[in-house]
Amino acid sequence: MAESHDLGQKGEDLAVDHLKKAGFKILFRNWKWGKNEIDIIAENKDFIIFVEVKTRTIDFQMHPLSAINREKQKSIVRAANGYLQKFNVDKEGRFDIITVIKSVESYQIDHLESAFYPTLR
Repeated sequence: MAESHDLGQKGEDLAVDHLKKAGFKILFRNWKWGKNEIDIIAENKDFIIFVEVKTRTIDFQMHPLSAINREKQKSIVRAANGYLQKFNVDKEGRFDIITVIKSVESYQIDHLESAFYPTLR
């Protein structure tokens, strides 16, 4: 369990670095609304970006994107709605996914902007 947690933490750290280099301002990490959580909340001049980070090792059984199913999306949307209400945000929200895949010597980072659209159905 600790090894998996450490890998996930490393993936989130790399995702934050990636976002900062791309010009995003990081607002929160691991933001919770009830039982729902968002890994990273960032912003640029146009959007508040809600980012889900999935990290795997190169020998993964399924691609990290597969882990972000409809239920996970609903959870992220609920937390995002809570964030927008709590802070009375006047920017449009966007849902991104960053996958981090660890090989023996490096990490591959892929950033999928507008990965899904909010729906609670």
